[in-house]
Amino acid sequence: MSSRSDFRAGLRDVLPVLLAIMPFGIVYGALAVDAGLSVLEACGLSLTIYAGASQLVALQMVGLGAPLWVVLFALTMVNLRHLLYSASVGRHLGAFSWWQKALAFCFLVDPVFGAAETRVLTHRLSPTYYFAFAMALYGGWQVATLIGATLGGFIGDPAALGLDFILPVYFLTMVMEFRHRAGFYPVAAISAVASIAVYALIGPPWHVTLGALAGLGYAALFPPKGRSQDGGAA
Repeated sequence: MSSRSDFRAGLRDVLPVLLAIMPFGIVYGALAVDAGLSVLEACGLSLTIYAGASQLVALQMVGLGAPLWVVLFALTMVNLRHLLYSASVGRHLGAFSWWQKALAFCFLVDPVFGAAETRVLTHRLSPTYYFAFAMALYGGWQVATLIGATLGGFIGDPAALGLDFILPVYFLTMVMEFRHRAGFYPVAAISAVASIAVYALIGPPWHVTLGALAGLGYAALFPPKGRSQDGGAA
């Protein structure tokens, strides 16, 4: 495919994702200002950390008066899944130069991981496609944060509107994109059971990382045989 076609495909694929995460970004911006951050500080957090779930965890822990080292440790635990993302997506960056690879990993958030892994099922992952998707997503998140931080007072209680449920629905939708791959349901079930158990016994944020590691461990011990229904490698 040409660079122009890859660019259009990246923007086309990111559009529904933007529609899903924009409300979440707006809620984050509103909650950040409500927690005592200025508009500049709320936007600065999005520009630098750029991880929606981690940003909300940070807000919650700061609001509880947790020490800085505890906040940083919690954010590290929540984001350990990105090590797995990097190991997986790194296999598909053969068309990237060294600096493009470094930049690609900087913007490797959950939706970008899902898009990259889905793209390689039918096309070679090109820098044009990757950065069209990733940069549009990054820009949309910043715009959403700014809107929420400046106009969040009009939202009222996000939970009353069901906006606090956006993130779980979004993650579930992204995970289900891989449902046709061999071994998906056992791995998903093991991860879910482990995550729920850890959440009940230990509490957050350990359930995120340990749930993912449980699924990864099962997949390593019992690798799927054959190929997935959609033609991608198992």
